Amino acid sequence: MKLFNSVILSTFLSVISMPLFADESPITPEQKATAQQLMASALKSDLGFNIVESLTTEIGPRLGGSEAEKRARDWGVKLGNELGFDKAWIEEFTMPFWDRGHLHIALTSPYNQALYGSALGGAAPSKKEINAPIVYFRDIHALTAIEDGTLQGKVAFVDGEPMVKSQTGAGYGPSNQKRRIGWQHAERGGASALIIRSVGSDSHRFPHTGMMSKNGDKWAKIPVIAISNPDADHLRRLHNLDKPLAISLHSGSDWQGDVTSGNVILDIIGSEKPEEIVLIGGHLDSWDLGTGAVDDGAGIAITTAAAKLIANLPKRPKRTIRVVMFGAEEVGLLGAFAYAKKHEGNLQNHVLATESDFGARNIWRIESFVNPQATKLVDEIAKIIAPLGIVRGGSDVKGGGPDIIPLANKGVPTIRLNQEGTDYFDLHHTPDDTLDKIIPEELAQNVAAYAATIYLIADTDIDLKAKR
Repeated sequence: MKLFNSVILSTFLSVISMPLFADESPITPEQKATAQQLMASALKSDLGFNIVESLTTEIGPRLGGSEAEKRARDWGVKLGNELGFDKAWIEEFTMPFWDRGHLHIALTSPYNQALYGSALGGAAPSKKEINAPIVYFRDIHALTAIEDGTLQGKVAFVDGEPMVKSQTGAGYGPSNQKRRIGWQHAERGGASALIIRSVGSDSHRFPHTGMMSKNGDKWAKIPVIAISNPDADHLRRLHNLDKPLAISLHSGSDWQGDVTSGNVILDIIGSEKPEEIVLIGGHLDSWDLGTGAVDDGAGIAITTAAAKLIANLPKRPKRTIRVVMFGAEEVGLLGAFAYAKKHEGNLQNHVLATESDFGARNIWRIESFVNPQATKLVDEIAKIIAPLGIVRGGSDVKGGGPDIIPLANKGVPTIRLNQEGTDYFDLHHTPDDTLDKIIPEELAQNVAAYAATIYLIADTDIDLKAKR
């Protein structure tokens, strides 16, 4: 009883010590009403879908550094001008260009069967047809344990499990290790080529491509091919039957020298603090197997449409809203690093950065990395966008998206509007990444969340400077 009374007393004292009135909200009633109006307009608008439809249909696949990516940059500037952005321009940078070329890959033992494969970014050509036995490795850990020179005259195959599906995409990193570093150990073993199970969660014969990691400043000197999950399953079954495995492959992927890429930048100039920039965006390039609708035409459409809806308001927000269509993200965040370098002297005026680059499914969570005062602002924003089905996530989550990493590392505050990602890696980096996978109503929910959130941040006087 004594303990119970102590709890009651403690609770009572804490209640009477609370202020009679709650702290004043960092969002005015007028700002809240405007944000709600933006959400309502976005949910009824098809602008976002029209933008991604235009990009994927009129431009198509947009490999970083390619002629198609250049057409996409021209498309982006034209779009910005047509939508009435105050400024629209391209900031160019130079990059090395890797081209996929042709690929032939087939099982030759214990019988002949065509396989569905995709060269990985940075892989070398085969120069001539490779005909060799396959050495099976159950996972990347088995390959990393080999002794130098033990794979001479052979092709290594790294199996593994199909990627674990999750709302946050947490299975991607562990599954991706074989794509990132597998070639280094295959080369160390003397293999003629490396084949890996596709890094993806799908069950289609559509292999997942993507960029490998460099070893210092060196790229692979051997072909590296991802085969589809069903084909990998097939090789595993044959291996388990103790069948002798052999393969024939010829790959033309190779580096083609330096080319020009660039970032497209669209500005809505702030009404009171034009020098302060709220940066949003996505990446304009895509892999060349699909049309880059989910990755990341959707992100371009979401952020551009959200900014346009804000620009339509009777009064512009105080701060400048900048949409960046980053170039060459898929091949190493090259546009992101180029932007951070070019604007290094003005990053203190970048008050916030975020990117949409995780598909087009519903946003379900908002996370942030800003100072405590600004965290209260994000808390209030979360309450306003909650009717969209969005919850408040962590307030100490540094990120903002892949292209935001160079800015976040230099102290620019970030938020992230997390999208539902359970089926994202069914499509990501595969031929299945096409416009039909986007649900217009869900894309509109994304636009609504971005429009309200970015407006409220752009119209506040609160300093968001991130913690160090």
